[in-house]
Amino acid sequence: MSKFKTLLKNLGPGLLFASMAIGTSHLVLSTKAGAQYGWIMIIPIILANILKYPFFEFGIRYTNVTGKSLIEGYLNRGKLYLWLYTFITLVTTFTILAALYVVTAGLFINLFNVPGLSVSATALGLFVFISAILIIGRYRFLETSLKFVISILFVALLVTTALVLFKGQITPVEDFSRPELFNEIGILFLISLVGWMPTAVEASSWISLWTLEKQKVTGRKLPLSEALQEFNSGYLMTALLAIFFLIIGWMTLYGSNTELSGNATTFADQVVQLFTTHIGNWAYVFIAVSAFATMFSTCMTAHDAIARVSIDIVSHLSPKKVNFSGRKYFALGVIVLALVNFIVLSAFSANMGTLVALATFISFVLAPVVGYMNLKNVMSTDLPKRFHPKKWLQGLTYLGIVFLSLFAIYYCWLVLS
Repeated sequence: MSKFKTLLKNLGPGLLFASMAIGTSHLVLSTKAGAQYGWIMIIPIILANILKYPFFEFGIRYTNVTGKSLIEGYLNRGKLYLWLYTFITLVTTFTILAALYVVTAGLFINLFNVPGLSVSATALGLFVFISAILIIGRYRFLETSLKFVISILFVALLVTTALVLFKGQITPVEDFSRPELFNEIGILFLISLVGWMPTAVEASSWISLWTLEKQKVTGRKLPLSEALQEFNSGYLMTALLAIFFLIIGWMTLYGSNTELSGNATTFADQVVQLFTTHIGNWAYVFIAVSAFATMFSTCMTAHDAIARVSIDIVSHLSPKKVNFSGRKYFALGVIVLALVNFIVLSAFSANMGTLVALATFISFVLAPVVGYMNLKNVMSTDLPKRFHPKKWLQGLTYLGIVFLSLFAIYYCWLVLS
């Protein structure tokens, strides 16, 4: 019991990671995986979570031991490392965040039946509301509020999954045959699922910065074992929620020959409507809350993290090494991100899919490189040897790098051929 109390007290970076990761990769991709291909898709989901684990764990390990961010570690390895990570951040900053807000705004309109609102006006409201939360409440409020949001989300999803399992799988339509997984369409979907499960590898530095902020807020540094225990609990929750969404998609949609939309907002609305048809209208509130809480918490954590990453990068690239860690710089970063992404959202709404595809391409292709950079950090002299990852974890890291490299090469071949 004392261990559980310690874990609850230490909840922070791992919780934020879970909140950030369970966005479109879970709500859309996991559900769609179960809906289109059935239970077999649990294999790539589990595989992706296992093989990517070291890259995210290193964000906690490096920062907990050294008191530095992974980004500062990249600079210590050489400026090329830092510039490469800056390029990835620059591309994702102006695309992924805008896309997340578009999906969340669309979900709000569809799920809560407010058709009079436009997506851009709703997104603007979300930008203002979330920016205010982050600036006024900062890390402490973000962590506390997410304990409630994630708890509600986990319970709502647990109830929904239990209801779906109790109701049983739908009867497949006549002459139903599972779509081919190993053709071009199936492989591209598989790459998307693995690439975003549990999230993009560059988010490892986000966890690193949350760890630093947690230390600053609490005024203490956790022993490495406790910090890793807290992260592992968040990581396990992320994997479990992916499986919940997979089960929901499999039990309610697989075999129905339903034409699923490629648009994330429309797809989520489709899923909610199909749930209520399968389970009953009374279950709507559980499903609507699950879907919206998933995307809202992702927007909040991603906005916070990207602001922190941007500030950290600028401070390390600054010729005079100016310290931008003050409250006013964080507030400025949050506001600038909101403004820039709202402009991107408004100006490029018709081409949002193309912009996200570009960010996805860069994220997938450079994922093994970021993984290798993280390994270089934790194996460097910045850490005493006793804190270096164990042999099995190093082996898993190399396996993950090979796995992601093969996916990246094949993805490039598909996209560019």
